[in-house]
Amino acid sequence: MEPLDLSEFEWKTVVRPLTHDDIDAVIALAEKCFPGMEPWGRDQLESQLSIFPEGQICVEIDGRLAASSSSVILEYDATLEWHNWKVISDSGYIRNHKAKGDTLYGIEIMVDPEFRGMKLSRRLYAARKELCRQKNLAQIIIGGRIPGYRQYADKMSAREYIDSVLEKIHYDPVLTAQLSNGFVVRGLTPNYLPSDSDSCGYATHAIWSNLEYVEGAKRRFHHVVEPIRICVVQYQLRTIKGFDEFAQQCEFFLDTASDYKCDFVLFPELFTTQLLSCVESSRPGQAARQLAAFTPQYLDLFTEMAVKYDINVIGGSQFVIENDLLYNIAYLFRRDGSIGKQYKIHITPSERKWWGVNPGRSVEVFETDCGPVAIQICYDIEFPELTRIATNKGAQIIFVPYNTDTRHGYLRVRYCSQARCIENQIYVAISGCTGNLPFVENSDIHYAQSGIYTPSDAEFARDAIAAECNPNVETVIIHDLDFEQLRRHRKTGSVQNWNDRQRDLYKVVYQEDGHSYDV
Repeated sequence: MEPLDLSEFEWKTVVRPLTHDDIDAVIALAEKCFPGMEPWGRDQLESQLSIFPEGQICVEIDGRLAASSSSVILEYDATLEWHNWKVISDSGYIRNHKAKGDTLYGIEIMVDPEFRGMKLSRRLYAARKELCRQKNLAQIIIGGRIPGYRQYADKMSAREYIDSVLEKIHYDPVLTAQLSNGFVVRGLTPNYLPSDSDSCGYATHAIWSNLEYVEGAKRRFHHVVEPIRICVVQYQLRTIKGFDEFAQQCEFFLDTASDYKCDFVLFPELFTTQLLSCVESSRPGQAARQLAAFTPQYLDLFTEMAVKYDINVIGGSQFVIENDLLYNIAYLFRRDGSIGKQYKIHITPSERKWWGVNPGRSVEVFETDCGPVAIQICYDIEFPELTRIATNKGAQIIFVPYNTDTRHGYLRVRYCSQARCIENQIYVAISGCTGNLPFVENSDIHYAQSGIYTPSDAEFARDAIAAECNPNVETVIIHDLDFEQLRRHRKTGSVQNWNDRQRDLYKVVYQEDGHSYDV
């Protein structure tokens, strides 16, 4: 079997400015999103793009326009007709745009019904917030539809309905999303958009405040370091009936990590072995190849989930057959829909004996929207040279999916992970499996205590443990990591292991693409 072409599984997801070439697609999207309401015409959209192109944003998935957002900058004035959408948007022409204003006003967000439930509005709100920070604007104001109100209009007032959404009694597809993105309701506007029958013409007046705003500054004059939020899953293996049940369990953790607005979620090595509980049992080598047959479904699942939940996923690892050879491969599913992979390089004696796994030959470092990261599968973290190579390539965090049967095996992974943090002044996150699979040879028992580790110095957590699971229970840990702290630690730490290496005395030499490199 030839290696799988990952491009066939990738979703090309891009958040980008709208262009004049998108106008027909935006009009078609408006007709799908707001049936019965007259969409903006070409002249209005061209006016928006000409006057304030940075404020018109879209999400494109595999070349299709999946969502769009329009906005305008205004000077805040309490007497302005914020309640009148037609006035505030200049009937869609935004000729009232004030380039030196202090308020970004969101005049429209649309998500294609085929892509709803994939949190695309979160990406658009995030882009608006970043635009607000870059231009040093004080706030974002929106007049939000409440399309869920019509079904309750004969039972409660619009104010009561909004209160019920705020109290989580009811769900509104627009207002609930705005609240989850940090907006605060400041008022209720009747007759905001009279043709909006679903909202009975009502809208909320909501505000998001830019905490980085500096009055009088022309633009953001400093960069506030944003922490990288990591979710580590300690996953319990149990017998299942099919792939759909496996997918349901995985989606639960992805949904949870997304709710906490994590940037990465890490699953354990070979947690897919629970799929062997739903196929006819066979000898271990054959079972490993049966597991590899699930790889296309596995790739489809995690690619879609990474985009849907707007999170970078290290999908544990999975057996894959390439040119008739069996490999243990960890995949990185980025939230833009692209995929990277890391082969396990060091194969344990039991993997060779029971499954016939072959070693990989390269150390990958993956660029992500949160900086460069690397993946080392279980046994690989016990070889310090690999982390030296990855760190030299720029990795600041190593993700380690592991799978161990005893506490001794887990401790090897844990202690070596902590050593790599100290040696290279980086972060390491490890994720393992718990539970039992009685009918799966060489994967029948498991021991895990997953964690997130740091260098050992005064500015980091006591014991150099940022977060740690209780042993052998299914759970998650979530923690924020600061890459700027690593940079300062390398320059001013009590010890500076990375800088103090005696490379004239010893060094790591590795081969890649026919060339030799020194670290």
